[in-house]
Amino acid sequence: MDPWLIWLIVSAVLIVAEIFTLTAALGMLGVAALITSASAAAGLSTPFQFLVFTVVSAVTLLFLRPVAVRHLHQPQTERFGVDALVGQAAYVVSDVTGMEGRVRIGGEEWTARSYDETLVIPRGATVDVLEISGTTAFVYPRE
Repeated sequence: MDPWLIWLIVSAVLIVAEIFTLTAALGMLGVAALITSASAAAGLSTPFQFLVFTVVSAVTLLFLRPVAVRHLHQPQTERFGVDALVGQAAYVVSDVTGMEGRVRIGGEEWTARSYDETLVIPRGATVDVLEISGTTAFVYPRE
């Protein structure tokens, strides 16, 4: 079997393994094996192929992997689901107290409680959603 084909198979195996591990290390080694496969196809001798693999692996693991890992672990910028409702304005459908009440948030009616348990927010008031716990929105009147 030709050496370039062996390096190509090693590259494919490493890249597939990266898909399952998501460490960004095996992918970098797979890229190094792919580049080594190209150098083997160009006719480099076996010791130089290993040198190419070693150098490319070291460069990618030391310089590219930290950048890739940093991008993988960025905080989520978009809020989805009930998290997206926090900070929104709501319309009070029935009086909201520390024990009961209903508000309309974006067309949906939610069970609500006053964030400050001593407040009674009258029907028709506009409130801000401060927190959502389960199916209950904790609200505070706009000033």
